[in-house]
Amino acid sequence: MATWVLSECGLKPLPPAFPRPRIGAVSCKSSKVRFLNTNNGVSVTDLKFQPTSFPSCCSLRERKKSWELKVSAPLRVASIEEDNERREKINGEEEPEFNPGAPPPFTLADIRAAIPKHCWVKDPWKSMSYVLRDVTVVFGLAAAAAYLNNWVVWPLYWAAQGTMFWALFVLGHDCGHGSFSNNHKLNSVVGHLLHSSILVPYHGWRISHRTHHQNHGHVENDESWHPLPEKIYRNLDNMTKTLRFTLPFPMLAYPFYLWSRSPGKTGSHFDPKSDLFVPSERKDIITSTACWTAMAALLVGLGFVMGPIQLLKLYGIPYWIFVMWLDFVTYLHHHGHEDKLPWYRGKEWSYLRGGLTTLDRDYGLINNIHHDIGTHVIHHLFPQIPHYHLVEATEAAKPVFGKYYKEPKKSAPLPFHLIGELIRSLGKDHFVSDTGDVVYYQTDPKLTASSSSSSSESN
Repeated sequence: MATWVLSECGLKPLPPAFPRPRIGAVSCKSSKVRFLNTNNGVSVTDLKFQPTSFPSCCSLRERKKSWELKVSAPLRVASIEEDNERREKINGEEEPEFNPGAPPPFTLADIRAAIPKHCWVKDPWKSMSYVLRDVTVVFGLAAAAAYLNNWVVWPLYWAAQGTMFWALFVLGHDCGHGSFSNNHKLNSVVGHLLHSSILVPYHGWRISHRTHHQNHGHVENDESWHPLPEKIYRNLDNMTKTLRFTLPFPMLAYPFYLWSRSPGKTGSHFDPKSDLFVPSERKDIITSTACWTAMAALLVGLGFVMGPIQLLKLYGIPYWIFVMWLDFVTYLHHHGHEDKLPWYRGKEWSYLRGGLTTLDRDYGLINNIHHDIGTHVIHHLFPQIPHYHLVEATEAAKPVFGKYYKEPKKSAPLPFHLIGELIRSLGKDHFVSDTGDVVYYQTDPKLTASSSSSSSESN
């Protein structure tokens, strides 16, 4: 059992040490051979063997030669890998294949203990320095694009500014988790300024995102990109299926989710009476909705001042690039792995098991720009860790995770490889069974056939 636990946590035990016998037999009795200990010449080991019959024509010298080949040191020593394979075989049966849906042999406390203490420390000055950096870049990009006003520059501006809007969202996201600082008022003020500037209702999103973290990996209770039960999926009309599983539509879903949530759920992030919130949170929702409305009014005023086309170029298109980043990253943190990821119901679900179904992703140069949000597993389990400590905390926790941690594929400077992951997942991850406490995504053959047909026609 100890060996199994060590191997599951990524720590391979050392192979057992067997004394190597000295070459040559010193006793030729018919039933045993005695070897000399190479350290002190004392007889220490008797090895039983079946007597070997020799042809009568063989001389004593030939018999001795054949004998030595039988009992001298082996011509080949088994490798460590072969020893490990042999130890895994018990009574002729190999160790079962790793099951990601099985209860892990470690606890949340084990992971917490592995993370250095300084990773939990929140530095408000350091957090504010990231805000200053990002806001400076946002205004600098807008000023440069407006000054140059060139159609060669605009597409580059849209991609860069949309990515920076996404970076602002991540910092506001940290405010919502309380990982920005220990000061609740500072978190609230900065969170409202950052999120309202990109048309996100801070408190409405913060509360629903908290629900996501508290129920990640639960089929019914999760809030963000959770799987559809088969019954709900079968009742969707074709238009809804297309919008949910055909690119680029799923990457434009976030604003609509804020207004009406996901299929099978009701409520709005702007409505203080929504079932997303409890009565004590209604004042917070009114506040964040008012801030969102003020930003929308400001954009309308800017449209009259600079013209709607200029506003579209400076703000509108980058906003939709930001939305695509948000949906893209959020989806791939919970879908698209080459191995099927489990989802849970009932007593099989736990906070730890749900968190272990999330995925880390590598975004190349974007990692630093969007504040290492790709280190998602540790963030999901311990959202109070500041983003600038997530990478170190993850490295420290990997030995505890063992096989339950899925190493992300290394990215080129830009993470184009993740587009393929997204396309493959949207083509096969459609719904889960209505029954069972541990379930996996299933594919709708009709939708797959339709997608394949459309692809072949376009080619």
